[in-house]
Amino acid sequence: KTMGEVVGSVKRVSDMIADISAASSEQSTGVSRIGQAIAQFDSTAQENAALVEQATAAARSLEEQSGMLSGKVNVFRLDTSQPAARAAQRSARAPLAAVS
Repeated sequence: KTMGEVVGSVKRVSDMIADISAASSEQSTGVSRIGQAIAQFDSTAQENAALVEQATAAARSLEEQSGMLSGKVNVFRLDTSQPAARAAQRSARAPLAAVS
């Protein structure tokens, strides 16, 4: 009877070790997948940071170009406080007379 109990105990211990081994394998696979997901998140974050830098540079360039264009357009503005300028504006807005 004692030998049977020892064999039964050894069998239970063996089963527990097999369960622990299977759980460890599953855990290892899970940790590996988590590592892959973190690496993918990191890669995406780096790509997003690069896109933000590009967008910032583009916005700065557009702002600079807008300032330059605004300066060039200002050349064509009339000083409306001068009588000649007001007259030029009125004549530019007046309809053309019909030519007969």
